[in-house]
Amino acid sequence: METGISNSKRLYRVAQRLMPGGVNSPVRSYTAVGGTPRFISKAKGAYVYDEDGHKYIDYMASWGPLILGHAQTDVVKAVKKATERGTSYGAPCEYEIELSNLIVKSVPSVEMVRMTNSGTEATMSAIRLARAYTGRDMIVKFEGCYHGHADYLLVKAGSGATTFGTPSSPGVPKGFTQSTLLARFNDICSVERLFRRYKNKIACVIIEPIAANMGVIPPEKDFLKSLRQITKRNGSLLVFDEVITGFRLGIGGAQKKYGVLPDITCLGKIIGGGLPVGAYGGKRNIMGLIAPVGPVYQAGTLSGNPLAMAAGIATIKKLREKGVYKKLDSKAGLLVDGIKEILKKQNIKATINSRGSMFTIFFTDLEVIDYSSALKSDTKIYSRFFNKLLDAGIMFPPSQFEAVFVSLAHTEKDIAKTLNVFSNAVKSI
Repeated sequence: METGISNSKRLYRVAQRLMPGGVNSPVRSYTAVGGTPRFISKAKGAYVYDEDGHKYIDYMASWGPLILGHAQTDVVKAVKKATERGTSYGAPCEYEIELSNLIVKSVPSVEMVRMTNSGTEATMSAIRLARAYTGRDMIVKFEGCYHGHADYLLVKAGSGATTFGTPSSPGVPKGFTQSTLLARFNDICSVERLFRRYKNKIACVIIEPIAANMGVIPPEKDFLKSLRQITKRNGSLLVFDEVITGFRLGIGGAQKKYGVLPDITCLGKIIGGGLPVGAYGGKRNIMGLIAPVGPVYQAGTLSGNPLAMAAGIATIKKLREKGVYKKLDSKAGLLVDGIKEILKKQNIKATINSRGSMFTIFFTDLEVIDYSSALKSDTKIYSRFFNKLLDAGIMFPPSQFEAVFVSLAHTEKDIAKTLNVFSNAVKSI
């Protein structure tokens, strides 16, 4: 299965001596699917190339941000131009204003925005802001939703909707998660129970409006609207983690698609065009609490750095062109419909959840609507499926519980090849 990847194997052995697990982010280690992680030497358009010269049609898109494809011409030009003027200033620059303006014009709930270096920084800062604004400590998150690796957000799923969360990572003191309450995605009753039990104590509810870190799971009808009503009624803030969905579903993100405006929005990935970035934003009266205007402290040496800002500006400008999302969603629809047809013909037990240009194949015949139903998926089958695709030059995410991303760089020829490989792969899993 792994013949002809000697350079990746060699590099992986070296990396394991220098980095925990040989990687700088756990899922890259292929622990969930077995085998040797491919070390990438270059990427262009819809393709990545490993250190052994193999070419793959890439459906990870660096876990979402490369919606235009790898090394897109406009983005590369923008970054080169910015680089020639300096990589970081530690001082304000016009790029920050331009990208902030694009975000404010694009995202319905955002009047002011603060840049960060990552999605994790954005979510942890948003929660700090929500706590300061409300004067409350408790937060509600949903089982299976990932909001970065801040201590109080690393809560074990399945702890129960009305009990305090327990840490899901060693090194996180129990006290750090005692103010984190767990609810069930798509279960509004679990949220209502929490608000009845902890009345006037909950600062905010944070949610991925479309879950994408337990696989893609869309919200059921009126679920987000009900969350909005509950939080307003109880004087709590609603925080949308749109790190993945922001600019992926459309210019206005999930909040525009579903017509539900949160109090604070967290962004990342696409707004950096492939460079490290994050942001959080909301109404002026809330954002006005952030230092130096207000007392809520948050800072970052590289926040708003010119390279990430330039890449984000070029990306969003491209996305604002007429017909872009129609074209993107059409490509994704072609792939998803083809996969569904293959699964049906071959009588494979699988469920596909999709929204816009992202989807997940769950190897279960059950409807996947939350974390517990996602866990019913057969991860061993996914592992075999993943490796068969990989051997044939198709790169899907090396975990059952991640999203597949289609980019504007994918062609109909790429999709046709992917469907052909997919058909052969599922025959023998």
